[in-house]
Amino acid sequence: MSRVSPQPWAKVAWFLVKQQHGVTTHAQLRELGVGPEAIQHRLHNGRLHPLMRGIYAVGRPEVGKRGRWQAAVLACGPDALLSHRSAGALWKIHRYDGELLEVVVPKEGPRRRPGIRAHRRGNHEAPSRRVVDNIPVTHPVATLVDLATCLPTGQLEVAVNEADHRNLVDPEQLSTALDLLPRRVGLVRLRKLLDTPTLALSSTELERRLLPLADEVGLPTPFTQAWVDGHRVDFSWPELNLVVEADSLRYHRTASKQAKDKRRDNAHAEAGRTTLRFTHWQVCHEPNYVRDSLANTARRVTAARRVST
Repeated sequence: MSRVSPQPWAKVAWFLVKQQHGVTTHAQLRELGVGPEAIQHRLHNGRLHPLMRGIYAVGRPEVGKRGRWQAAVLACGPDALLSHRSAGALWKIHRYDGELLEVVVPKEGPRRRPGIRAHRRGNHEAPSRRVVDNIPVTHPVATLVDLATCLPTGQLEVAVNEADHRNLVDPEQLSTALDLLPRRVGLVRLRKLLDTPTLALSSTELERRLLPLADEVGLPTPFTQAWVDGHRVDFSWPELNLVVEADSLRYHRTASKQAKDKRRDNAHAEAGRTTLRFTHWQVCHEPNYVRDSLANTARRVTAARRVST
């Protein structure tokens, strides 16, 4: 039986699909020389699977998060960028598992597509383009400004801290960059967050505010100001391998303080513990966020233990 020779465009097409996390577009296939009949044939025999209008998953109908993000950007045109909560998830500064995909497009860009929220922006507002894992995305500064339009204060503060932790942009650089941006939605709120004075609670007041939140989600009474893995910690739940630290410094941390925090967090990680960090401001003004974080972490740790046993 003679072996069928692969099409001349096949190797290039597979390379492109791999780069794009398992997806391709009708236009890209046509540019590679794949005719309409060949596309229809592959749709019929299950080699191509429609994701959105003009966007296909290749080989199998399911794609991961990056495939969905890539598909959303491709569906909205060459100038589209992943943005807002979707961009925050790609940059790993915000946890977002929602079905709605968010992109930013020029004002004259395509109309909104099902499952995609296209935020229109004029040329003077255009965010700097970056590429992460081959996906076009807004610059971290623009992403934080966009997140300021849709996140509660506690989650926005976490995103700023994560951007700092991942060396994407530190708060001082962020504050300077905001002064250079044209006025737009989210800018004022993010600047106000950065300018909020530091809040420092006494140990007694911190315990008075945080312990009821832990009790509400069913956590036992923690050890306070205990030594764990060679470091003094604010709150510790040994039975959950959980440590909670509360920081009054918010953003303007010294380099030595950051290095000390990282050594401490690494020591806990090496011992198999989970560390949660909240600011005193969050404990006071975002109790729902603190409560939810404690509950979700305790639930995850408990579920993991059940599986292991």
